[in-house]
Amino acid sequence: MSSHMPGKAETAGPDGRIRVALFDLDHTLLPIDSDYEWGVFTTTIGWTDPVAFARRNEEFFAQYQAGTLDIHDYVRFATAAVQAHGAQAAAAAHAEFMRKVVQPAIRPQALELVRQHQAQDAHVVIITATNEFVTRPIADAFGVPDLIAVELVRDNRPDGSGWITGDIAGVPSAREGKVVRFDQWLQRQGLARGDVHVTFYSDSTNDLPLLERADVPVATNPDPRLRAIAHTRGWRILDLFTDPP
Repeated sequence: MSSHMPGKAETAGPDGRIRVALFDLDHTLLPIDSDYEWGVFTTTIGWTDPVAFARRNEEFFAQYQAGTLDIHDYVRFATAAVQAHGAQAAAAAHAEFMRKVVQPAIRPQALELVRQHQAQDAHVVIITATNEFVTRPIADAFGVPDLIAVELVRDNRPDGSGWITGDIAGVPSAREGKVVRFDQWLQRQGLARGDVHVTFYSDSTNDLPLLERADVPVATNPDPRLRAIAHTRGWRILDLFTDPP
């Protein structure tokens, strides 16, 4: 994450508050689920058993969509191959993943939406329930330094590997945890919630806790449940990949 928060004079909105534009990542800025697709990719390069991994990955994905996912169990599963192959091989594999899977999925209208907020002097942040290993290069591809993602514990003991362990560091940025992590981010900038005007884009009812805290919640490519809630509450609905940003 970047450590610099632009000054109030740089980013103040009409009401004097600092503009912050928050973006969920998967199915919001991207038309794919990067975590799920990374898992699929590891089978294509021979890191995981295709049948066993696909079955378990589908189970976790269904739990996520239903809002019942145990993120600690999922992250241990999702990072197992990365742990086993080490940092150098993982970085090379991720670079290939970016070239073959992510970059072709980045749509011009998603980039344009991010650029519009940056041009309006908003502080843009990607906030995602996907782990930092998968998402840091994706945030970089969008030109967004500030990333709030699931942080991973590293084995930093004197005789340790220095590599990830499969455990989550701190509060995972999922569901109510996104509110906690955003508040922690604000605190590191020396700001309170009342200092900022927040626009938040998300596709999923998993993000209702943070959508309800946003000044401008935007249901973006919303799942059916979120679309219904947005209609009821009068929230903006943006079908980013069919509507103009």
